[in-house]
Amino acid sequence: MLTISAEQIQNALTFPSLVEELRRAFKYGAITPLRAHHSLERPDGPEATLLIMPAWDDFTRTGDPENTFIGIKTVTIFPDNSRKDLPTVMGLYILLAGNSGIPLAVLDGQSLTLWRTACASALATSYLAREDSSHMLMVGAGALAPYLIRAHAAVRPVRRVKIWNRNFEKAERLSQSMSGENFHVEATNNLEQAARKADIISCATISNRPLIMGKWLKPGAHLDLVGAFRPDLRESDDEAITTARIYVDTRSGALKEAGDLVQPLEKGLISKHDIVADLRELTCGEDSGRQTHDEKTLFKSVGTALEDLAAARLVYKTSA
Repeated sequence: MLTISAEQIQNALTFPSLVEELRRAFKYGAITPLRAHHSLERPDGPEATLLIMPAWDDFTRTGDPENTFIGIKTVTIFPDNSRKDLPTVMGLYILLAGNSGIPLAVLDGQSLTLWRTACASALATSYLAREDSSHMLMVGAGALAPYLIRAHAAVRPVRRVKIWNRNFEKAERLSQSMSGENFHVEATNNLEQAARKADIISCATISNRPLIMGKWLKPGAHLDLVGAFRPDLRESDDEAITTARIYVDTRSGALKEAGDLVQPLEKGLISKHDIVADLRELTCGEDSGRQTHDEKTLFKSVGTALEDLAAARLVYKTSA
């Protein structure tokens, strides 16, 4: 059985290759039971989260049983870890042979999650953002931020990136660490000004209040919401939700867990029918994505085990 480190995952993957692997995965599907979501009460800090996410190839549909896989990811989310200079999200991924259950590999779950989350957003962007999108705003400067920036830049001609974070010094450190990229990166402390100019806005925070206002979105803007993974969290306001065409990674996950959608749904501002399509429908051609140059689009992801399985499968095939 292989043990695959974060460094080995970094060497095995590229953003274009994983975006295309995810495109194939969503098109052809997998069995993905709704993930087990457990809240962990702690006497010395905010509530933490334990996620258990299984997925496996549909053995009844595949014509190649020797090339099927089973995967299980365990993830912990400790919101106050950043104060200890530790990652907020940590995890482990186990990959098994689909035709025998034999363990094939144990992969660094944190690295795998960063890659697959960013590339799922980039996959959505390939359908939803304008083809000439060149100006990006990254809201949040955590571990996921550089992956999201590079992933979006892999599918759109991004030339200028601004990074906003509540802690400006953290945004500045991230911008300096990305100084060697093929695009200009700089930190900003003016969120509204940066949002009004951005073609693509990507948010990866654990905010419990809206950060991006709908009135800031310019015609043709694409809003990518990656954080706010619980119903009580929020990255966008009601106006952003009600004025944009809404897309999700999976309907079942987004309607249950995404605060940016659950809260407006509970208020009656939108209905589940306002979700135009999910990634399966986009990749299968059931919806073509962006319709006009000036429309505003919004993608909300909460993550799905299909993404982990696709990423782990690609890493394993590249590393074995």
